[in-house]
Amino acid sequence: MRLNIGIDGPVGAGKSSVADAVAERLGILHLDTGAMYRALGLTALRRGIDVQDEEKIVRLCRELKVTVGHQADGQHTFVEGEDVTGLIRTPEVSMAASTVSRYAEVRKEMVRIQQRLAAETDMVLDGRDICMTVLPDATAKIYLTASAEERARRRYLEMKEKGQPDSYEQVLEDLKKRDDQDMNRPVEPLRQAPDAVLVDSTGLDFNGTVEAILKIVEEKRNG
Repeated sequence: MRLNIGIDGPVGAGKSSVADAVAERLGILHLDTGAMYRALGLTALRRGIDVQDEEKIVRLCRELKVTVGHQADGQHTFVEGEDVTGLIRTPEVSMAASTVSRYAEVRKEMVRIQQRLAAETDMVLDGRDICMTVLPDATAKIYLTASAEERARRRYLEMKEKGQPDSYEQVLEDLKKRDDQDMNRPVEPLRQAPDAVLVDSTGLDFNGTVEAILKIVEEKRNG
């Protein structure tokens, strides 16, 4: 039986970096599913396609070749062979990704790819619909979150380190908008699966969060 671990949660919860660490500790792969939607959003912005135009976005999704690869520093995301890993973490791309991920046909295509990859190898998948839709039979299901203020603080410090100029107040405002959009979209909104274990990292450091998730995984594997 495959060891598949699903981690869901809101923007800024640290899902990707935590999933990377969990996967490394377990000796398995990590698939950052959100990066796939970000790649689509980035491409739409680059090509001047209105992300509110569902028909055009669905067409782009079906035509676009988005792939992932694992390197020494983690997952890299490619669009038509171009490594866009360093381009998909801006606030503008985040909002575009949140918008394009609302469309049922886009999600259907992405989920199909993600399920195929998970069926082929043991891996950790993180995103917003992993436990409910992508991996309903996952070995362990986690809902990772933190307070909006703490998530905004972490995101602000990360952006400041990269030289991105937004203020903390702007980051917090954008984060709350993203939460609202993700939690209230008509197709597969962000929510905690009934059998997912809640991990609130507001009062935890990075290592503490990783250890908490590893403990849950171990309990599920031996349960």
